Amino acid sequence: MPETPLILDGGLATELEKRGFHIQEDALWSAKILYTNPKAIKEVHYGFLECGSDVITTATYQASIEGFLKHLGLKPEEAEQLLMSGVQLAKDTATDFMSNCTTPDRKAPLVAGSLGPYGAFLHDGSEYTGAYANHLSVEELKDWHRPQVRCLVAAGADIIAMETIPSLKEAEALVELLREFPDTKAWLAFSCKDSQCISDGNKFSEAVQLASKSTQLVAVGVNCSPPALVKPLLESAKSQKIDNTSWVVYPNSGETWDPTTGWQAGPRASFTELSVEWKDQGALWIGGCCRIGPDDIKELKRQLT
Repeated sequence: MPETPLILDGGLATELEKRGFHIQEDALWSAKILYTNPKAIKEVHYGFLECGSDVITTATYQASIEGFLKHLGLKPEEAEQLLMSGVQLAKDTATDFMSNCTTPDRKAPLVAGSLGPYGAFLHDGSEYTGAYANHLSVEELKDWHRPQVRCLVAAGADIIAMETIPSLKEAEALVELLREFPDTKAWLAFSCKDSQCISDGNKFSEAVQLASKSTQLVAVGVNCSPPALVKPLLESAKSQKIDNTSWVVYPNSGETWDPTTGWQAGPRASFTELSVEWKDQGALWIGGCCRIGPDDIKELKRQLT
């Protein structure tokens, strides 16, 4: 576990959209660009590294073997290779960055293999409700996630980012599934609906207690949620977090998303200022999610290190 905060990256999809890629309505979201323009993904990774990210996250959040078969018409082995390529792109970018880096004592970046929830595959916004878990068993959720985890591990991700998880049942499935890969470390980050609860309505403290049963999780926390919720959420579950697990925190900008009209304009929350509070609460993996760009990460790095 790091002794000082590791700086994560920000919204990869946000940066792709700034470059003119229209992915918001695509069932594969940013994972589609693995297939159509992998160079663009490397450019985004590199931009975050230049601004201070210690960890870059693969473009596999909405990637799945089933999704690639359905939406790209690939064969199973091609789908596996495409998913694994997300890890290799990030690793290659990290290598390129270090070969050009002139910063003294800069440590080699870590690559986090992004594993999104089943709801991301459904592409219906249910990663923010977890409603699908009412109709699926823990074993069914394990079966669905297993091919993705296997690919991320085989491709050599340094850590698995189990992220935007909305339901306690899916978290249970992932914790159990992780045991099938005993040499793999991961973090588990939840999407949350308010200052006490994850998206399916269960208490965040219950989710942290569940995560604390795993010896493979290096961190548990919150992502893809408003930054103002982070402090009370961590406070609500501090007694459930065990000592050898830290907090991982990477919220959105604070702007709100409407499924019909998109991101709503308005004042951004003071993301980088709040990050100091998260550090004081013990967060050792800190970054951003949707609408957080390289400049935000640069300021985050300045605030925290």
